[in-house]
Amino acid sequence: MSNALAIDSTAAWDAGWWLAAERRYSPNFNARPEGTTVDLVVLHHISLPPGVFGGDEVAAFFENRLNPSGNAELEAIAHLQVSAHFFLRRGGLLQQFVSCDDRAWQAGVSCWHGRHTCNDYSIGIEIEGDAVQPFTAAQYTALDPLLAAIAARYPVRAVTTHSEIAAGRKVDPGPTFDFSRLARRWAV
Repeated sequence: MSNALAIDSTAAWDAGWWLAAERRYSPNFNARPEGTTVDLVVLHHISLPPGVFGGDEVAAFFENRLNPSGNAELEAIAHLQVSAHFFLRRGGLLQQFVSCDDRAWQAGVSCWHGRHTCNDYSIGIEIEGDAVQPFTAAQYTALDPLLAAIAARYPVRAVTTHSEIAAGRKVDPGPTFDFSRLARRWAV
């Protein structure tokens, strides 16, 4: 699915997989703690190598098949085991790497309103970008139905940023992300 306008927020779910997204598989996940309520969405940005868009490196990173090919920035992270539930490409293509019923390894050391270990109770959305270049209209168009679908399935109380849950450690999605472009206003 490459056209963001084709994403339907009413699309069905299958065991935590949203059927409107292209399904990919990351081995970097585990079960959420018993009785956990998924009530937070965390927005991130990612580009690999930094500032480069459109390649396969992000998917390869989430799938533990990243080939650094002599790139020092990629060599520094190739050994890490990282994932997100969703990855939203610049053109609006939405890929899902981990079932939302499982815990993706996206937030690291984190705290939201006094609750630590945000991976336990959040859904992570990586948006292809950086803290320098603006995000695309196609990404905002695709993000709205995704957030609506998540909120329809899970009791989401807030959408926040990696920079908010890992203050001083992370900056994403950064100053170029425009929350006013989202259809619904979320508590951030």
